[in-house]
Amino acid sequence: MLDIRLIREKPDWVRQRLAARGGEDAAKIDQALALDERRRQGLVEAESLKAQRNSVSKEIGVLLAQKKKAEAEARKAATREIGERIAALDREVAAAEAARDQILLGLPNLPQERVPPGRSSADNPVVRVHGQPRQWPFQPRTHMELCEGLGLVDFNRGAKLSGSGFVLFTGWGARLERALIQFMLDLHGAAHGYTEVSPPFVVSRDCMQGVGQFPKFVDQAYAVQEGLDPGSLGKLYLVPTAEAPVANIHRDEILRESQLPIYYCAYSPCFRAEAGAAGVGTRGLIRVHQFDKVELIKIVRPDTSDVELEKMTANAEAVLQALGLHYRVIQLCTGDLGFASAMTYDIEVWAPGQQQFLEVSSCSNCEDFQARRMNLRFKSAAGENLFPHILNGSGTALARLWVALVETGQQADGSIDIPPPLQPYLKTDRIAPGSHPNAPCAS
Repeated sequence: MLDIRLIREKPDWVRQRLAARGGEDAAKIDQALALDERRRQGLVEAESLKAQRNSVSKEIGVLLAQKKKAEAEARKAATREIGERIAALDREVAAAEAARDQILLGLPNLPQERVPPGRSSADNPVVRVHGQPRQWPFQPRTHMELCEGLGLVDFNRGAKLSGSGFVLFTGWGARLERALIQFMLDLHGAAHGYTEVSPPFVVSRDCMQGVGQFPKFVDQAYAVQEGLDPGSLGKLYLVPTAEAPVANIHRDEILRESQLPIYYCAYSPCFRAEAGAAGVGTRGLIRVHQFDKVELIKIVRPDTSDVELEKMTANAEAVLQALGLHYRVIQLCTGDLGFASAMTYDIEVWAPGQQQFLEVSSCSNCEDFQARRMNLRFKSAAGENLFPHILNGSGTALARLWVALVETGQQADGSIDIPPPLQPYLKTDRIAPGSHPNAPCAS
């Protein structure tokens, strides 16, 4: 949530930063300011009336002491009228504050000044490229073809179980998914210093609002109903990413500055309805309703967050480097930033069977935007209660990483070479046609 004090002090600058994103959000600043002014005027008038009521109450005491009962009763009637006006003002103030905050909840974060201007992903500059596309003496197959030959995924039965956009990993495919998750958790914990947590896979509406998923993306969420109770529908939601529960771990808390920085990593399945998304009904793993991800979360002091973003992005890149994959890092322009982000790097891995880069990670500095929404603060050395900066990143997301790994490791005979860091988890260096994951390892 944007800081209302910043909006009051620098409204034109806030409008300019919002306009850089595109859309009509800048026009909502006037509405928010008008409601904020109504709230502030109501508070001032209410405080004045309370002081007046206190003064009259003292007068009543004096009149009663002087046996001037009639005059005291008249003054009591006046205090009742003042009390009724104060109550009405309190209601008006609460309504104005609620309406103002509803507008603020719908406003995206402000892009940092260093974010390049642009309207869409076509304007995102490439920051760096790692490696080169692998070359084969044959036409590389798609992951769908490889899955069919090796029995890695049963697309038809996945759709039979849950509908289009859901898949069933089988045999080596399921083992490879699990191996990747374990490898990434171990890497981020042991090498990068993150504390692993295992969060719930359903969260409250407050958690979704805290990270900025709601109200903007409520149409993309899977709401949960408890049994046959329709009144419970919409109180809990399947997580769209582990960011939703993990970033909220310390919501409504005041941390000590000495506790910062806090690094968390977590695995979760991710559920996204993505209403109207193109390609959901097609075969393959590029766009699905359920996928796995290892999420990275940082809660840090504001003066360190830019450096922490660079480190987080490097942590996510380390996954792809260890697996020997070709990838690129791009910086999102103002028009392509996520709702809660002030600065984002996307990491896209090359999938040779698709002949395209696939996004497997977004690493974002949300600054104090999410902390304000979840009322998370820390007490500085000077004793001030301040909002920390929160960062999130995919470290990384599946199944697109799975796709890139399978397509990059393919061989002419239809087998798949497994990168050395994954071999101890998968207990093989190769997935071959006709092999079974429970068979004794030949290597």
